[in-house]
Amino acid sequence: MPWNDNANPGPWGTPPGQDQGRPEGEPGRRVEPPRRPPPPPPGGPDFRELRRRLTELADRWFGHLRAPGLRPQIFMAIAGLLFIGWTLTGLYTVQANQEAVITRFGSYARSEGPGLHYHLPIPLECAEFVSVTNQNKTVIGGTPAAAAPDESLMLTGDENIVDLSFTVQWHVSDAAAYLFRVKDPDDAVRAVAESAMREVVGRNALKSILTNGRGAVQDQTAAVMQRILDSYHTGVVIDAVQIQSANPPTPVVTSYQDIAKAGQEAQSAINDANTYRNKVVNEARGDAAKIVQASQGYREQVVRYAQGQASAFDQLYPQYRRAPGITRERLYLEMMERVLGHAHKVIIDGKGATTAPIILPPDLFRGNTAIQVSPPQVQGQSSSQGPGQ
Repeated sequence: MPWNDNANPGPWGTPPGQDQGRPEGEPGRRVEPPRRPPPPPPGGPDFRELRRRLTELADRWFGHLRAPGLRPQIFMAIAGLLFIGWTLTGLYTVQANQEAVITRFGSYARSEGPGLHYHLPIPLECAEFVSVTNQNKTVIGGTPAAAAPDESLMLTGDENIVDLSFTVQWHVSDAAAYLFRVKDPDDAVRAVAESAMREVVGRNALKSILTNGRGAVQDQTAAVMQRILDSYHTGVVIDAVQIQSANPPTPVVTSYQDIAKAGQEAQSAINDANTYRNKVVNEARGDAAKIVQASQGYREQVVRYAQGQASAFDQLYPQYRRAPGITRERLYLEMMERVLGHAHKVIIDGKGATTAPIILPPDLFRGNTAIQVSPPQVQGQSSSQGPGQ
């Protein structure tokens, strides 16, 4: 049986619609096989034929909706406008703080920077916009005023518990990796931040975290976070980690405050002792320096005085060689003047004294300077004789 013999229905029966209305016993009508369309002319595509076929297709689809009097060209124009609108869905604009990721059938195709761009119409290609310059902030542990969740309780290196909350500031550096490498980048940053902070806190003592070690803890946490996120290829850069609050757990806050107060008092006592020590030591050093300088001055004075006495003796000796008596008399008088110059006494030299009364001046006892009264010279006594002659 040939393949196109429709007279004999074969094992599948007669095709529907061919035997309806035919009298019983009448043989079936032979159906001609479909003919292939003629090949296009050798000169190129026939646009008239293409137009005719599109018109027939539009009549088949929209013929029941067409009102009387409308031409097929109107439907062609509507179809053209729809096609143009569909092609215009590929236009998009990327802002200055964004980066566009183009996906083709859901798979990554390319990335575009700021400006006006075009991709294949939807749904062939789609654009997703990611902010790459804005700062993102993730808070771990809640705010200092609120009740801290369990994630804020961390074990320190000296086996104490610290109630710590901190923030992480980060931005996107690779938009494609941010969208396709990790399922939820924000949750990944949060989980990595908590893990890194627990690791760093576990290497530091509680006192260091609460006092002057916060800066080191923040820097170490940022470095650990960046290393982990780079290994995940998340396309995220950590800008800063800042500790908002670090306190002991709530049940032991009072005891810890007492310990801190005792430590402050001990430190205050140490500071007072150091102040007193510095004061006493400085005063002792000042007194010692004063004594040393006084002794040095006294030494210089004695040495200078001795040198002056020696020099005076050297100058006096030639004069004594020339006139020994006069020189001895002068030395005697100068010595007596120095010894008795401030005495409240009147000394009368008995040498050559007479029975004549001695009249003392009225101002003799008014001042502190003693006035030496000498008796009148005896006639015939030489003034050049010294006391030892």
